[in-house]
Amino acid sequence: MAAAAAPAPSPPAAVSAAATGTTFAVILSLSFCHLLNDMMQSLVPALYPILKDSYALSFGQIGLITLAFQCTASMLQPVVGIYTDRKPQPYSLVVGMGFTLVGLLLMSQASSYPLILLAAALIGMGSSVFHPEASRVARMAAGGRYGLAQSLFQVGGNMGSAAGPLLAAFIVVPYGQRSIVWFSAAALIAMAVLFQIGGWYGRRRTASNAPVRAKGSVVDAAISTLSRRRVGVAVAVLVALLFSKNVYSASLGSYFTFYLIGKFGVEIETAQLYLFAFLVGIVAGTIGGGIVGDRMGRIPVMWFSIVGALPFALMLPYANLFWTGVLAVMVAAIMASAFSAILVYAQELLPGRVGLVAGMFFGFSFGLGGLGAAALGQLADLTSIETVYKATPFLLLLGLLTAFLPRQPSRPGM
Repeated sequence: MAAAAAPAPSPPAAVSAAATGTTFAVILSLSFCHLLNDMMQSLVPALYPILKDSYALSFGQIGLITLAFQCTASMLQPVVGIYTDRKPQPYSLVVGMGFTLVGLLLMSQASSYPLILLAAALIGMGSSVFHPEASRVARMAAGGRYGLAQSLFQVGGNMGSAAGPLLAAFIVVPYGQRSIVWFSAAALIAMAVLFQIGGWYGRRRTASNAPVRAKGSVVDAAISTLSRRRVGVAVAVLVALLFSKNVYSASLGSYFTFYLIGKFGVEIETAQLYLFAFLVGIVAGTIGGGIVGDRMGRIPVMWFSIVGALPFALMLPYANLFWTGVLAVMVAAIMASAFSAILVYAQELLPGRVGLVAGMFFGFSFGLGGLGAAALGQLADLTSIETVYKATPFLLLLGLLTAFLPRQPSRPGM
């Protein structure tokens, strides 16, 4: 049964994004706000040791804080995406950052366990509102360079996730729970920037007079001609690719320092430098993947990103210290190139559902990484960290499922 495929509307009924040019000021502003958002999100786990000691919490109660945070941050994103696809909200980004601000203020002053849970949930809600709509605006500002736009947006989040633990180590750990209030300044800065972006978003929608479907979603320039079954299979393949990428990335990001210390006996400071190099590789790969994807197509980038990293990942557990660092950076850069390709490909499969796709894939990205890190931690407890690094590369074989992704005739190399 074929999905309805209407012809693309002709100008001036719809304005082609490519015709208006890439608005880098908007994309870089979104990336900056993504940095601030993910930096604030990463403060929650940094508080765990302080909260455990201050309130005599059990590990089970710590787990419930994580559950409250991750459920609102991950599970609500597709819901927000569906709603904003039907009724775009130019200033919802400000509202989302407002949730984070309230959550941070409450977390800094919380004196009971229920209030801590509520604060964690509010911070997660801020993320669930921010990601789908920010991804939509990044696509709107892309001017046809969708991969580059999503890569630049994602890099901000990567940098924020990396900076959060460092700031927590220098501020939150020494000064305690109440020092969280200082980070509310970051939320206020982000809200000011996002208010300006909301104004641009509203003016752009008004100027383009974009037609609206019966369901209320703005018609995308790309119209899917695939059957619903093929679209469903393609989305399932993309989720599997994201699963393999994120679980392996979790093994490197979460346990790499422990691996280096345990196997090579390096100092903590040295291990942190290797971890920093790994994070730099992620940034470089994310940007490179977006640029190459726009020029060569999404599917070639996915093939290279998932399958191309496999040989280096297999060699890593058997390398000496120097080559372990080199291989880790290479794997990070190659694998990171996939995310924007996966996201943009999914948005082109489901035209007019940019928010749903962004919410679903950012949510899965967050959730799968957390679940993967927890499962790999259990495996490491039962065996060893080295065993984890020998076993997890085989997850990348799921990249072979890329062969089942359809190429749409209107976009060669997609």
